[in-house]
Amino acid sequence: MTKIARVVLQALLKAMNSILGLLGIAIVLYGLWLVRVWERDMDSSSSFDQYTTAPWVICTFIGAGVTLCIITGIGHLAANCGSGCCLSCYTLIICLLLLLETAMAADILLNNDWEKDLPYDPTGKFNDFKDFVESNFDMFKWIGLLIILAQAFSILLATALRSIGPEQVENCDSDEEYATARVPLMNHIVQPPEYIVAAKNTSNWNLNK
Repeated sequence: MTKIARVVLQALLKAMNSILGLLGIAIVLYGLWLVRVWERDMDSSSSFDQYTTAPWVICTFIGAGVTLCIITGIGHLAANCGSGCCLSCYTLIICLLLLLETAMAADILLNNDWEKDLPYDPTGKFNDFKDFVESNFDMFKWIGLLIILAQAFSILLATALRSIGPEQVENCDSDEEYATARVPLMNHIVQPPEYIVAAKNTSNWNLNK
């Protein structure tokens, strides 16, 4: 039963963790699309000549997506090995991510001038993204709720998997349980040296005599 419970928890943890991976891939793709649009605008306008690097909006999207993909990789690794250290690190990372998301949500809801705290966006893509979120608020609300639930379940599953512990290799009562794997070595006949064979033949001849 312990082995079955471990397999089920590992599968569920990977499934919940994959939601973060899909979100990270989507954010990275959106960031790459913003890079393409930004390069096109730079070629067609001279107002972007002073910006030799990508604006903070693009870097933020790509960085957030890559971070979520890395967290997904850590989660899959922790689920596969079942190590208490890996699971603890993964749980700590998810908790920090939840705290960061909670702080950002609280700042947006409680601070009416939260946009003034952000740096200037020369591309204007942040305002476009904000307008898109506001026009599809119901959809993004359910997406955000799904992500929060997936993170919360990931913490619970990682904690439960950590309490079970990694899969232990059963100890053998005797070496006979591994006899099948060592049959070729056991059946290998080592020929004794010639002088030992000669001495045995001489001894047998004297006894018979």
